[in-house]
Amino acid sequence: MKNPDKYTALGAKIPKGCLLVGPPGTGKTLLARSVAGEAGVPFFSCAASEFVELFVGVGASRVRDLFEKAKSKAPCIAFIDEIDAVGRQRGAGLGGGNDEREQTINQLLTEMDGFSGNSGVIVLAATNRPDVLDAALLRPGRFDRQVTVDRPDVAGRVKILQVHSRGKALAKDVDFEKIARRTPGFTGADLQNLMNEAAILAARRDLKEISKDEISDALERIIAGLEKKNAVVSDEKKKLVAYHEAGHALVGALIPEYDPVAKISIVPRGQAGGLTFFAPSEERLESGLYSRSYLENQMAVALGGRLVSQVLS
Repeated sequence: MKNPDKYTALGAKIPKGCLLVGPPGTGKTLLARSVAGEAGVPFFSCAASEFVELFVGVGASRVRDLFEKAKSKAPCIAFIDEIDAVGRQRGAGLGGGNDEREQTINQLLTEMDGFSGNSGVIVLAATNRPDVLDAALLRPGRFDRQVTVDRPDVAGRVKILQVHSRGKALAKDVDFEKIARRTPGFTGADLQNLMNEAAILAARRDLKEISKDEISDALERIIAGLEKKNAVVSDEKKKLVAYHEAGHALVGALIPEYDPVAKISIVPRGQAGGLTFFAPSEERLESGLYSRSYLENQMAVALGGRLVSQVLS
């Protein structure tokens, strides 16, 4: 978009559409805004759910309006969030009815690749369900380019935590590297929520700074639920829960190459009387490959709590 003449001089056609694919909260909308800001062009944004209404023809009309505004400001970027709301696979039309959603997607296809071209308008769309999109949307010339916006790795989580910690008073004991290693699978939105929950906890405790304890408690709250402060737990039950959780941790620690223990808690949260947190391997999470031995080890760790409870009770 910065130097279109360089590409057109060689006969290249600038892609009209790009699909951002990834789980919720990974920053697809933010990435689209960043692309427009980096290119220095206007940015038009809307949610696909806004297109479809009760009255027939409203959706198609709104698609036309979006592209008319975009064309008047070309070159620019038009962003459609959650495109699967209107871009789902169309039916065979056996009912004979006039589906408003199908009219909307047909108008979108026409605007992107119809007789009235959309020169200078690049369409970005986001979805977390690319498998349900209509094949016509994904063909070359439309959303043939797909960019996967995945969950961040450890280094990415450290950077995101630093961004969401701006404007927050942090204690010296806060280590972003340790927090990042305890939050595998967290998205950018999850990490933002984590730091916000930690700030709320610090305020409730009348503290001037957010320490690692508030962040750790906020993490437990997000993963396992609210602490049961009214729960009456006898000393005997606390001892049994401690034995049980220690059993999980002990078996996990004794198994070679198993995930390291991150934290053990006997504070009741949600449906659990206690929790043992393990820090999964980043490499294993990214690859999604789990060996038979690792799965067997997981079963052994799950039964470890029961075994220790039987031996010591």
